[in-house]
Amino acid sequence: MKANAMSELARVAKTIDRLVRPGMKPKELIAAVRKKHPNISKKEITRAAFYAVIVAAEQKSDRVSDLHDMAVRTRNSPDETPLDDR
Repeated sequence: MKANAMSELARVAKTIDRLVRPGMKPKELIAAVRKKHPNISKKEITRAAFYAVIVAAEQKSDRVSDLHDMAVRTRNSPDETPLDDR
């Protein structure tokens, strides 16, 4: 992965870490992330969510479970907001 792509992934992961809360729906997360990163795809959001899980686990954060749950649910959710329709 290129350094620029990795740094963008890290920025989105930080955004996700700040936004995820218990009970949040994947659709809510996708919409909130797209407010900060307008041209991001659902696939990129999902990838960044799993990256956020890895970072939280390395830091022994208590947020690992919440982040992992959201990453899995986001990966399995339909993307109801195509990039072209925003």
